[in-house]
Amino acid sequence: MAPSDAGRDARADSLTPVAVAGVQRRTVAVLSVGQILGGLAFGATISLGAVLAAEISGDEAYSGLAAAAVTLGTAAVAVPLATLARRRGRRLSLAVGMTVALVGVVLVVLAAGLASFPLLLAAFGLVGAGQAANLQSRFAAADLATDATRGRDLSIVVWATTIGAVLGPNLTGPGEALGDAVGMPPLTGPYLFTVIAQVFAIAVYLLALRPDPLLLAHEVVAASDASARTAIAKPDQPAVARYAIFAVAAAHGVMVSVMAMTPVHLLHHGASLSIIGLTISLHIAGMYALAPVFGLLADRLGRIPTIVVGQVILAAALVTASFGQESTGAVTIALVLLGLGWSATTVAGAALLTEASSEARRTRRQGLSDLTMSLVGAIGAIAAGLVLAWIGYGGLALVVGVAVIATVLLAPLGRTQRVAADARRV
Repeated sequence: MAPSDAGRDARADSLTPVAVAGVQRRTVAVLSVGQILGGLAFGATISLGAVLAAEISGDEAYSGLAAAAVTLGTAAVAVPLATLARRRGRRLSLAVGMTVALVGVVLVVLAAGLASFPLLLAAFGLVGAGQAANLQSRFAAADLATDATRGRDLSIVVWATTIGAVLGPNLTGPGEALGDAVGMPPLTGPYLFTVIAQVFAIAVYLLALRPDPLLLAHEVVAASDASARTAIAKPDQPAVARYAIFAVAAAHGVMVSVMAMTPVHLLHHGASLSIIGLTISLHIAGMYALAPVFGLLADRLGRIPTIVVGQVILAAALVTASFGQESTGAVTIALVLLGLGWSATTVAGAALLTEASSEARRTRRQGLSDLTMSLVGAIGAIAAGLVLAWIGYGGLALVVGVAVIATVLLAPLGRTQRVAADARRV
């Protein structure tokens, strides 16, 4: 056998379903480590964002602009990162996103020291790149997954964020003490932990995410092994993809709107920073801790039923927040339910979007989904501050319930399985 033939045979062996499954297991493990570090960084960031914005601006009506800036930043880089992933792979795309966020964190500290509100918002915008990378990780987990395991694999990576995201807000106290010791501006000490976590996350993505899952998926689709190709390549279903994008964006808008205003609401009712940090950490636990359960549910019960389950949980969260707004305990329960509803919808929606998109359009639509959900979240965060000042926390919770109702009513669109030869592009 000629050397070239031997090389082709070896490459073909590496693209068999068994070999690809092995790479997929390693990919999920590496992405999970990256998500732990990314969650630590993001959890520490959002727990103080609204408080910093209110403190520096001098007006609580602007407190929602911190979360808005993060989500706008996420939106701004979602499509460019997806494009970079399509051309150069997930490894470089994820590392670039985390690097931009690292610069943003440094600028947040500088803005606090200078008491510059415009610089603070710009810095939080850069921090959004890290969130975009975290969001892209769940799609990276689906690059080599099959229908039977797509929800599970995606949800494992989402779940891994729990460890860092829950720990992050609870580092507020130690971070402040450490920040005071080294002369950092007030409320910025916890960002020391953010910087360390992001540096390690960048290293993990660059050094350990090999082979690149997206680039390998491209090779599998182009390979001659029909069994491996069929497991990854999918017919295009644009109507289903559009509903998936809508469902994920709506759930994210509901979650961001209420979550972003909770620290300010609790602060008004005399809660300490430690209590606020605990509430946010429990909320984030709700977002990620049960993701594998929702992933299994999505694989076995179906994507649309799991999305509807998520909407029911979101509705329960909003009712609890509205009627229990005077109780810190009730608000905490509402925040946990809010995270659970978001988790069910996001996991099932991401799986639905991936399998409803052909390989040629998949990465673009994933970027479009992240862009859309981030824009909706930003608009929700901005409007939430105004609504909070107008009709209060309870009124805000009821107003955003419109998105939950719309998602349920439009659910039949997600069940459309007809694939037209001339399917329209999203």
